[in-house]
Amino acid sequence: MKVAIIGAGLSGLSCAITLEKHGISPTIFEKRSCVGDRFVNAEAMFSILERPVQDGLSYLFKEYGIQLEPISETKHLVIHSINQESSVDGKIGYTNIRGRHENSFECQLQQQVKSKINFNYSGEYTEISENFDSIVLATGDGDYSLKLDNYRSDVTCSLKGATVEGTFLTSEPHVWFNYDIIPKGYAFLIPYSQKEANLVIAFPEHPQTEIYNIDKMWELLFDLACKDLRQSLNITDRFQIRHYIMGICKSPIIGNTYFVGNCFGALSPGLGFGQFSSILTGIYAALDICNVAQYGELVKPLFENYNHSLVLRRFLEGLSNDNFDRIVKRCNLRFADALIRRLLSSDSNFDLLKWLTPLL
Repeated sequence: MKVAIIGAGLSGLSCAITLEKHGISPTIFEKRSCVGDRFVNAEAMFSILERPVQDGLSYLFKEYGIQLEPISETKHLVIHSINQESSVDGKIGYTNIRGRHENSFECQLQQQVKSKINFNYSGEYTEISENFDSIVLATGDGDYSLKLDNYRSDVTCSLKGATVEGTFLTSEPHVWFNYDIIPKGYAFLIPYSQKEANLVIAFPEHPQTEIYNIDKMWELLFDLACKDLRQSLNITDRFQIRHYIMGICKSPIIGNTYFVGNCFGALSPGLGFGQFSSILTGIYAALDICNVAQYGELVKPLFENYNHSLVLRRFLEGLSNDNFDRIVKRCNLRFADALIRRLLSSDSNFDLLKWLTPLL
């Protein structure tokens, strides 16, 4: 069987690894010059977003033999609102590196792939589809899904961030909700060493946000982060993404074409995370190609999780700074802290998003 994978990111490489375990060597096409050929950034995998799975990385290794080493286990998440600060302690998830760094998830997956990756490929899906029995679209965005009229666009967002130098705990990411600075959005700082971290602002684009200056947002947030972290941060690298569309495919498979990763809709609109879902879609597509399971059935929980996350996004956009202050303040209460720690822990399989959706 001839299988083509277009895209050598998380989902494409995970698909290749799984196909190889079942005796199929795919042909992999990648438009960039190497795996992870983009800016280096830190990301997070939070257990609460992966339910009913408790521990995403352990699950991937035990169930599918895919091994990924994180930067650190997240044990302390600091939440900042305009007037309050709180923290969630416990086994919350992991942080990891993405991009061109040698320890990025992309590079770790590449080391587990035996098939050749054709870099600097400039061809189109239509050219490849004529010569292969199955096509896996893993291009990292919804462009091909949109071209094939198989994509529902829900949120358009902008991001601006930087690599910053300072003194950090790799187990302690920070998140800010301050609508005076970032309307309807948020910011996060994720360390990927004791000396370097990513500081990023992200916000959904609405007609009213067009009047805001993203550079001014960034300046204000950077000053606030320095103040809250009680240190002067030094910027070493910058990146910016405008008009990025988040959505989900209408059908996970059309004919012999599988939509995986962000072509499927793995990126969560709630808080912007989606690595676990992206990897799963690649694995699931491979299992279908190998006649082990049906892709459409396997991804049903991912559709549900995406829709729950979209409800969360709309709910967060409807809150005010006062709302966030009250929520963060209550997190400091002893009984609330214990309950939150239990629900968010990777030892729990309680699907909080699923149960919160009707309330939100």
